[in-house]
Amino acid sequence: QVQLEESGGGLVQAGGSLRLSCAASGRTFSRYAMGWFRRAPGKEREFVAAISRSGGTYCADSVKGRFTISRDNAKNTVYLQMNSLKPEDTAVYYCAAKATTDYSGSYYYTRQYEYGNWGQGTQVTVSS
Repeated sequence: QVQLEESGGGLVQAGGSLRLSCAASGRTFSRYAMGWFRRAPGKEREFVAAISRSGGTYCADSVKGRFTISRDNAKNTVYLQMNSLKPEDTAVYYCAAKATTDYSGSYYYTRQYEYGNWGQGTQVTVSS
C-alpha cells in the first residue's frame, strides 16, 4: 500500500494556472502507475490524466493541451500542471496509484476501478 497526499489546490481566476502535487509514502513509488481524477459539484468523479511507470502520459480530451501530468520518482511525487484554467475545472482533485508489474512499465490507466490507492483530494476553484 502507498499513502497519497495532494496539495497545491486553491482559488484562481479563469485563465490562471495551478500546479497540484501528490506525495506518496514508501520506497516503491516507481512501481506505481499514477492518475489524477476530479469530482465537480453535483457530478460523478471523472478521469483527468494518467502517467505510466516509464513516464508515458494521457489526458482527457477536456483538459488536453492545458493540463500536463508528470512524475519525479526521486521525490515520490506526481504533479498536475494546470494552465488556462476555466470555471468548469472547479472540482476536488484526487490523486490515485496503481501497483503494476508489467515489465515495460508503459501502461497507464484511465478507469477509477483500476486504482487501489487514493488521496483525500484537494479543492480547486476557478472564478470567472
